[in-house]
Amino acid sequence: MLAEEFKKEYFESLAAYLHREKDSGAVIYPPGSLIFNAFYLTPFNNVKVVILGQDPYHNPGQAHGLSFSVPESVALPPSLKNIYKEIESDLGISIKGKSGNLEGWAKQGVFLLNAILTVKANSPASHSKIGWATFTDSVIKTISDNKTGVVFMLWGNFAKSKKALIDTSKHLVLEAAHPSPLAGGAFFGCKHFSQCNSYLLQKGSTPIDWSR
Repeated sequence: MLAEEFKKEYFESLAAYLHREKDSGAVIYPPGSLIFNAFYLTPFNNVKVVILGQDPYHNPGQAHGLSFSVPESVALPPSLKNIYKEIESDLGISIKGKSGNLEGWAKQGVFLLNAILTVKANSPASHSKIGWATFTDSVIKTISDNKTGVVFMLWGNFAKSKKALIDTSKHLVLEAAHPSPLAGGAFFGCKHFSQCNSYLLQKGSTPIDWSR
């Protein structure tokens, strides 16, 4: 469904830019094989929830193509710690000891999409202007236009700016502050995870097991 995007001039320019960066010796995260990891783990037909991030982690070993997620054995980033705290408070469950690897969510239909899919090492937002936003805006709109009953979780002003791409008459859009500690704890109490599962049940869909 997105195959046409790869043929467009902006995407060809984006790919050429990444090749030039690599040829110049730049380290780019995530590794090439994981740039589209969210798409592999949550195919279009399986998408039930979209959690939108901004761009990948820029430190070594963290980014693996899923928003907010880190590979097994990597320390929990601050935002993800706060997400886990909210899940425990909202759902009354304990997820103590859960790693930061969110592949378990992705395989249940939680599409963990970063608006920007690559980043230069140690340089946050370094690829924010190379065309990724055009691509991921198209992804969000494609999901909105071609599916019904999807839950979109938009955390922080950047994610909220994407609401215009979503048909709110046939999807649930949940908005909150960003889970980063820099937001001063305003994320806590949003109860997005219970609201999400209630909505999925109403639509006859299986709720997400957020402890996985």
